[in-house]
This record gives sequence, C-alpha cells and structure tokens, in this order.
Amino acid sequence: MAETTTHDSPLFSVIANPLPERPFVPGLHRIKHATEGWELRQAAALRRQVFCVEQGLFDGDDRDAIDDRALTIVALSELCGMPDRVVGTVRIHQPEPGPAPGEWIGSRLAVAADHRRAGSLGASLIRMAVCTATARGCTRFHALVQSRNALLFRRLRWRTLAEMDLHGRPHHHMEADLAHYPPIHDGAAGFLTLARRAA
Repeated sequence: MAETTTHDSPLFSVIANPLPERPFVPGLHRIKHATEGWELRQAAALRRQVFCVEQGLFDGDDRDAIDDRALTIVALSELCGMPDRVVGTVRIHQPEPGPAPGEWIGSRLAVAADHRRAGSLGASLIRMAVCTATARGCTRFHALVQSRNALLFRRLRWRTLAEMDLHGRPHHHMEADLAHYPPIHDGAAGFLTLARRAA
C-alpha cells in the first residue's frame, strides 16, 4: 500500500516551514582608496546611515572639516568581477601641520549592516588605512575607537592609550603597532578579500 503524506508528516513540516531566507551578500570585496565620485557619495551615505540614523551620534550628517583633507578608503562588494556598491568605509588624515609630520589618524570606520556578519571587512579596512599611511611615511597611527570595538583593534595589534567619553559613548584612544602594517603603495588598486561568514 502506498504511503501517503499528511499534514502531520515530517516531510510536510519541512516543506511548510522552510529555513528563513537570508539576503544574498557577495563574498568578494575590494578594499581600495575611493577614486570615483560614486564611491565617495556612497561612502558618505553609509557614514550617515551608521553614525546618524543607527547610532544617533550626529544630527543629520557626520561630515566635518577633516573631510576636506582626509583620504577616504572603501570596501566595494564585487559581482562577476565588477564593483557593485560601497559596503564599508574609513577615512585617514594627518593633523594640521605641526611638530609631528609622521602622525596619522583614522576615523569614521563604518560597515553596512548587511555585511557585518562578514567578519573580515572591518579588519581589512583598518589594514588598508594603516598600510596606506605607512607607505606615506607614517611613524604613528592612532584613532578614537568605540569601546565595543576595542577588542577587534587589540587583535589587530593596537594598544589602548587612554579611555574617555566622546559623543556620549565610551571610547578608547588606541595606537597601531606599525611593525605589523607593511606599506601598501597602490591604494587605487587595493586588494581583494574573501568574506569570512560569522556564525
């Protein structure tokens, strides 16, 4: 006698309750200097989304005077070998001319919400930031890092210099160990990274 499938059978349960769908997220990213207008525009939009909408650190826009002299670095998702969109960004700059010409500062590290499970993007942006500065004569690279991200930076060979509150949030003033960041001279080409999916 043929077996029949009822609503109480395991087979029906699997069909009726499929696993939740996850949006497709490309696994390949190019980390590079922003050289195109659309890259800069999307990086600015991503920063507004993260720092203004999600975190509420700024009202309307997070842009400041530093942007006029900063170098913007982006993470581009790639589809079929072509750039798709900006899914991560960070900026680096030197302080106003002063007694420390080799000093560089990183800030505004942001990754799109749908790419944060790809655990390597933040680390890759940090790598490009410091290695770019190293190629330009950096002797000291530091940043103000939200405390919840301090562990990531420690794993990347940064140390905490001080702790403080900034924009109402706890931060660490951190400095990179430059011995672990060899120079990257061709920032326009950058490098490719394969996303590591977090559990």
